[in-house]
Amino acid sequence: MAAFLTRRFGMMLLTSLALTFIVFFLTNLEPNLEKIARSEAGARMQEQEVLTWLERNGYKQPLLSRYAQWLGVMPGWRVVAEDGSVSGRCITDDQDPDESPTFCGILQGDWGDSTVFDVPVNEILWGKLGLTGKLMFWVMLLMVPSALLIGVLAGMREGSRLDRSLSTFSIASTATPEYVSGVIFVAIFASSAVGLKWFKGTATSAADDANFANFFLPVLTIALYGMGYIARMTRASMTEVMTAQYIRTARLKGVSFRNIVLKHALRNALIAPFTVIMLQFPWLLNGVVIVETLFNYKGFGWTLVQAAGNNDIELLLACSVVAVFVVLITQLISDIGYVFLNPRIRIA
Repeated sequence: MAAFLTRRFGMMLLTSLALTFIVFFLTNLEPNLEKIARSEAGARMQEQEVLTWLERNGYKQPLLSRYAQWLGVMPGWRVVAEDGSVSGRCITDDQDPDESPTFCGILQGDWGDSTVFDVPVNEILWGKLGLTGKLMFWVMLLMVPSALLIGVLAGMREGSRLDRSLSTFSIASTATPEYVSGVIFVAIFASSAVGLKWFKGTATSAADDANFANFFLPVLTIALYGMGYIARMTRASMTEVMTAQYIRTARLKGVSFRNIVLKHALRNALIAPFTVIMLQFPWLLNGVVIVETLFNYKGFGWTLVQAAGNNDIELLLACSVVAVFVVLITQLISDIGYVFLNPRIRIA
């Protein structure tokens, strides 16, 4: 296990570096840098003024050097102006250049400043992640048990009327994107057109005071889409397990159907759905982008949209690091979980 974890952490590190470098390269293309200069210093700047501004703010350095400085493994850039003033990546306005740190990247906890919100990225990111974490918690709490129950009930009686009904519901929920189901839910349950004003059509107030009225619709919108996929996978796995030889043997011995399902079939049937459930965490980071924007819930997804729409490079990079970290960690947990669900599986 120790050797496996060491190799996986090494691969995770290389994958993180590769993915973050790709995002860094794409967000630092010349057109994006020109947009930053014009949005920060003036939309009517001449081309030479744009180049001067980019040089003065360190954007004209080699890409690999800037990436290393962003990581915090290379000293931050410094520029001395004609009047003798010193500016640099690690120098703040109220700080003496001689007392400023040499390294100031993500390894040192410095994620840069957001050009949209005009505050350090740290102050934005962790608060928004907390709001999205709250949303994801309630989504998983609703989605996973419901999906497993639907999948187990359908798989226990393959070909029955219950199986066909639940399978139809699962396919329909998976085939309906969040932006469609969300609009439908708002139109039916939150608008005056139908008259069922059971919930609020916006989740803005849920950031401070989440309750059933302002938080249930975004939770249901995300949960419903992922529920069908998990249910279908559980149903297929349960159907396969229920036809296994040891299940037939248990039936011949007179073991009750309830005990066969709970004590013999369910654990083996959960191996495949477990992988799908762990994959929901990276998917949720993408799903919340649509739902949080639709319901104006100002979490991680809403922040990502704002950063992308306003060319906020530092905030976009921070969001990409979080997304990469979530994907790699969930994959690691998924691999380790195999061993505990099925002792026959061993890590070579």
